[in-house]
Amino acid sequence: MNHPTFLDILDAQRRIRPYLPVTPLHTYPTLNRLLGFTAYVKHENHNPTGAFKVRGGINLVSRLTPEEKALGVVTASTGNHGQSIALASKLFNVEAHICVPMGANPDKVAAIRSHGAEIIEWGRDFEEARLNAERLARDRGYRYISSGDEPHLIAGVGTIGLEIMQQEPSIDTVISPVGAGTGCGGTAIAVKTVNPEVKMIAVQAGNAPSVYRSWLSGEQEHTDSADTMADGLATRQSFRLPSSILREWVDEFTLVSEEELRQGVRLYLEHCRTVAEGAGAAPLAAALKMRDELRGRNVALVLSGGNITLAELKRCLETE
Repeated sequence: MNHPTFLDILDAQRRIRPYLPVTPLHTYPTLNRLLGFTAYVKHENHNPTGAFKVRGGINLVSRLTPEEKALGVVTASTGNHGQSIALASKLFNVEAHICVPMGANPDKVAAIRSHGAEIIEWGRDFEEARLNAERLARDRGYRYISSGDEPHLIAGVGTIGLEIMQQEPSIDTVISPVGAGTGCGGTAIAVKTVNPEVKMIAVQAGNAPSVYRSWLSGEQEHTDSADTMADGLATRQSFRLPSSILREWVDEFTLVSEEELRQGVRLYLEHCRTVAEGAGAAPLAAALKMRDELRGRNVALVLSGGNITLAELKRCLETE
């Protein structure tokens, strides 16, 4: 698989523009005072699905061949990717089958189903759901959509970085969360092509560090578990394509704890009056941890999604 290029991201922006508005990039004075630098929040929680992945879903599904569309698609997800493929499939009249692990975020599962996709619940976590999706693709002939190793997904979500630089050219640092690594990888290609001096920082949950380990080693790493409240970061097995992109384009990679993630959720509510899920709060958690290093910089924080359950939000608020 070839890395998507900056031209691919430009083309993706043209393709998704009729379906998705540009998401806001806002700065908040009290958050800036807390951090000690100017932070710009990229509100991907304002997308129709409440998360960034819909950009990639529309870019990919819109490009399927007539034969692929007729066969239908299957993919695995903990929630946001599934919503993305479900909505895109609805837009382009494609039958979608979404494999989710047992006990997946019920709000995200309900949202997937609301777009007309079939839900197939199986496995203890994303990795087992992914293996089930691959089996169904072989057995039933569906077009399998990897949640990581798909250049058109990465080009689609890379439009986040393109928008950031168009909205605020003074940005000199971008912090993006990593689950599979598609969003961070695509964003890095876009921002560093526009301005190679921009510092690109990736952040993953300390309890699910497979992609972080791959970034360090250059090998495809996996972990035995991915026990994190941030279901969007709960990846046990790294993906080859986004991992190779991250190694080429990301300058720094950090991990955050579960308490730091929950603190990020609280801070977004307190200072920005906005709701972030765990993955969406990860860049703010990293920014707080790195505030001395980032002092004086103009930092974009990719708030990747806001699809947190009420129960998890309550836990975040109770642990203050």
